[in-house]
Amino acid sequence: MNLFIFNFSMKKFLLKLSFYLAAGMLVFAVLGSFADGNTDDNYMHFAVEKPHNIILGDSRGSQAVLPSILKDKLHQNFDNFSLNVVQSPYGPIYLEALKRKINPDTKNGVFILTVDPWNLSLDKNVKSPKDFPEEHSPLKNMYTYDFSPNYEYLLRNYGRSWFKIFTEREAKGRSNTYLHKDGWLEVNVNMQKDSVAKRETEKIDVFYANLVKTQSLSKKRLNSLEDIIQYLQPRGTVYLVRIPGSERLMKLENSYTPDFSEKMKAISKKYGIKFFDFSSKAKDYIYTDGNHMYKESGKVFTAQVADSILLHTKISK
Repeated sequence: MNLFIFNFSMKKFLLKLSFYLAAGMLVFAVLGSFADGNTDDNYMHFAVEKPHNIILGDSRGSQAVLPSILKDKLHQNFDNFSLNVVQSPYGPIYLEALKRKINPDTKNGVFILTVDPWNLSLDKNVKSPKDFPEEHSPLKNMYTYDFSPNYEYLLRNYGRSWFKIFTEREAKGRSNTYLHKDGWLEVNVNMQKDSVAKRETEKIDVFYANLVKTQSLSKKRLNSLEDIIQYLQPRGTVYLVRIPGSERLMKLENSYTPDFSEKMKAISKKYGIKFFDFSSKAKDYIYTDGNHMYKESGKVFTAQVADSILLHTKISK
């Protein structure tokens, strides 16, 4: 009799438990369905169709290159798959992520690889690939790149309460850093002169000044850049593009790696691809912090990149 009572109680408990688990899973499923460009600065990279034409790089590229402008100029859809210098520097992890991201049927794609000294550098103390900073990037742990909603991303990489996904959804108003479906990160900040100057000082005199002391241009990252070029070439046309920062930052970059553009030219010559170097045009654009282009300058810059591609295509015919 006692065994019967115990079994009955256990079944009742398990039934209640399964009910609460199912209810909890349903709540999370509903909350996750509201994930969008407000969720964080990376989610939409993993919740759209796999692209044929792609932009690679770090946060400088994520903000300065607008797929919508490229589409208007080149009449093709583009996806900006640039994250930031910690999560998407050129390396083996970025290459493997690219393989999962790109449409496998791509044959005549256009690939814009944005380069700067920072996404090809590495801390001097890092000796093993397992210590690369991108080991902690979502590019390392993600397998699905075209699910919407992408619960894998939310489970693996979203560290806040899922109720925030609902309360901070796009329908309530776009966040100051809004990731568009095409991968462009739109940043809206105070562009008053004093605010910009303060951000530039912090970015250059603190962040990049420290990188100059602790990092150096990495042969491993340069090799990975070449590996990515070799992977993409059979699938379309590759372009290297150096995006400028402010005049102050470019002065620092040119001191850090005086021959950086020459190295990019050598790589482009080796693989028969075009290198568009905008580093001498720093003063032509406006920056939010000395490193990232303000969105209005990004529109101008992207149009110039597209025009350069069109000119190259015309000359090549």
